[in-house]
Amino acid sequence: MKNKRNVLYSLIILLAGVFYFQVQAQQKKDIHRANFSGEWKSKESISMGGNIVCSYDEGDRMLSKTMKIAEQADFLIIEVPNLSPGAALATSQEKLDFDGKAGEINHGSERGKKFTVTMSADGQTMTVNSIVHLMTAVPFSVNTQKQQFVYVTEVWKLSNDGNTISVQANAKSTLFDGERSWKTVFDKVL
Repeated sequence: MKNKRNVLYSLIILLAGVFYFQVQAQQKKDIHRANFSGEWKSKESISMGGNIVCSYDEGDRMLSKTMKIAEQADFLIIEVPNLSPGAALATSQEKLDFDGKAGEINHGSERGKKFTVTMSADGQTMTVNSIVHLMTAVPFSVNTQKQQFVYVTEVWKLSNDGNTISVQANAKSTLFDGERSWKTVFDKVL
């Protein structure tokens, strides 16, 4: 009788241990992901921080000092005011999917951008890799343009208090030698 009771107690302890480890494992899988949603403002645009042409159009988010972000489970949408002449109160949108698959914004063979977006395993950092293609004038040539490429990596980090986004950008280009690196900080407005 005593052996049966000891076996029962051992089974109860063993089952409690199994449940405890399952709960611990599930808690580690449930990562708190940063939420970039909100309205944000910076002293300078991401593009101008590196003093480099890494935008394909006047409506590109890289040129904006303000942005409105709406984040969903698998993507976010960045909305910026379109600074193009004649675009009175228009806005431009860019959808960034976290799946790592290539997205594209195409304004013909002359201008556009291909990009991928990934979220870090800890859910706190978003990385955007872009290839911007544009046409630029060839120096000392009349009406001659050449296809140029700018390779940009942006690492977005949300502060612990959720009030700032820092964007560390690195760029290489067929327009210049070497690599440029800069940081742009956006403060939360709303």
